Amino acid sequence: MDGPGWRWVFLLNVPLALLCAPIAVRHVPESAGVKAEGRFDVLGAALGAIALALVTYALIEAESGTLLVGVSAIAGLAAAVAFVVVEKRRPHPMMPPDIFASRQFSAVNVVTLCVYAAFGGFFFLAALQLQVVVGWSALAAGTALLPTTALMLLLSARSGELGDRIGPRIPLTVGPLLCAAGMLLMLRVGPDASYATDVLPALVVLGFGMVTLVAPLTATVLASVETERAGLASGINNAAARAAGLVAVAALPLLAGMGPEAYRVPDAFDDAFRRAMVLCAGVLVVGSALAFTTVRRPAPDCRRPECRTHGSVAVPPLEAGRQRGSEAR
Repeated sequence: MDGPGWRWVFLLNVPLALLCAPIAVRHVPESAGVKAEGRFDVLGAALGAIALALVTYALIEAESGTLLVGVSAIAGLAAAVAFVVVEKRRPHPMMPPDIFASRQFSAVNVVTLCVYAAFGGFFFLAALQLQVVVGWSALAAGTALLPTTALMLLLSARSGELGDRIGPRIPLTVGPLLCAAGMLLMLRVGPDASYATDVLPALVVLGFGMVTLVAPLTATVLASVETERAGLASGINNAAARAAGLVAVAALPLLAGMGPEAYRVPDAFDDAFRRAMVLCAGVLVVGSALAFTTVRRPAPDCRRPECRTHGSVAVPPLEAGRQRGSEAR
């Protein structure tokens, strides 16, 4: 273990929150949809959180085979079903079911589940592979993964512009395939791996895949619904991405046969890591196929300014583009 322990990293959020909160209150403009009404959906939020927590716990502890694991899994699935039922019946649900009437919105969210499940599993296990098998420190392993972030920061805006010109279908098809290729290249990373010849090429290919994919994915989500529902659409898509990553981190070690002792035995971890990378690549290929068969260019009336220029991974613009006259109609 390097330093005081990985749990301490979460304290980083505290000073950042203390700094950002007063800035947001003072400078971020308030906004609300013209149709906004009702109260916060406490029951829906609670059921969603409980379902995700119980299913994740069951996946993490599945190898123990205890009665508690089985009960948690069943209760989590029951909570998920209850969440769907409640959201259909409430007058002002947190996740209105009718938003999924958009075929494009539903398709892109399924692609999101595939893509971010693979990303979550990859970044979790790749950092451990570099430590357990290659023998690097936690700091070196984390730093080694930075090229993907650098490529995203430098090129995502241009990727969004390209997606606007050619439509989302090609980026959402090619991007996951590039990411899958990058993850398969990680199979070369073993006990004697070199950063320059083994690790970096895989991360560069993965990074270009993420650049190709992420900005058009976000723009397509925003373009598939009405302007006043852009925040809701982005929130659902972001929740799908975070949930997919969380479940993947819990489930992938189980699916790859990575037992509790594998983290202490380099050979065992290396074997499980290789199986996990193949699984992640397979999920990305499924996402690519779904995008190719279901995603189409947004309709002309959806080509709003935020759809063309916004490249954030997680959130929509603060304000929808103001339109007048025939454009607004």
